[in-house]
Amino acid sequence: MEINSFVIFIAAIFTSNILLTNFLGMCSYLSISKDMEASAGLGMAVFFVLTFTSGLNYLAYHYILVPLNLVYLQYIIFIIVIAAFVQLLELVIERFSPVLYYSLGIFLPLITVNCAIFGISLFMIIRNYTFIQSIAFGAGSGLGWLLAILALAGIRGKVREKMLPKGMNNAAISLIITGIMALAFIGFSGVVIIQ
Repeated sequence: MEINSFVIFIAAIFTSNILLTNFLGMCSYLSISKDMEASAGLGMAVFFVLTFTSGLNYLAYHYILVPLNLVYLQYIIFIIVIAAFVQLLELVIERFSPVLYYSLGIFLPLITVNCAIFGISLFMIIRNYTFIQSIAFGAGSGLGWLLAILALAGIRGKVREKMLPKGMNNAAISLIITGIMALAFIGFSGVVIIQ
C-alpha cells in the first residue's frame, strides 16, 4: 500500500522529524540557535535546500544513475547536486539579504555537508518513494527542521544564562532543551509511521 504524500509531509514534520528523531543536522542547529532571526533564516535555507534537492536527487537517481547502471555513484552525485543548489542559494541570499548572509556566516555554505540533507536523499531511495512523495518528504523534513530550530531559539531567548549553573550555558543547555523537545515529539509517534 502506497503512503499518501500528505501523510509523509505531516509525518516528516512531527513523527519522523529529521532533527528530533534521527538527530541529523545538529551542528548548525546548535550553533545558530542563539538568535531568532538567524535561526529563521537558516531554517528557511535548509527548508528550500531539502525540498529542491530531494526532487533533483530523485530525478538524478531514477533517470540518470539507474538507467546507466551507475547507482554506485549515488553518494557523489547527491553531494554534487546539494553543493550546487546550496551555492545558488548562497548567491541569492547574499544578493537580496546581505544582513542575513553575514549573520549566518560559515554555516550557510556548511548546509552542503549538513547530514540531514544528505540523509533525506538516502531515505527517499531506501524507502522507495515516488517523485511527489520525495518532495513531500523533503519539504516536511525542512519544515520540521525549521520548527525545531525556531523552538530552540525561542526557548534559549527566554532562558536567562545568569540563572544557569556554571557549565550549563550554550551547548549544554541546548542539548538538554533538544532532548526535552525530542521527548515531546514522541507524543506524536503513534499518529503515523513512515519508516
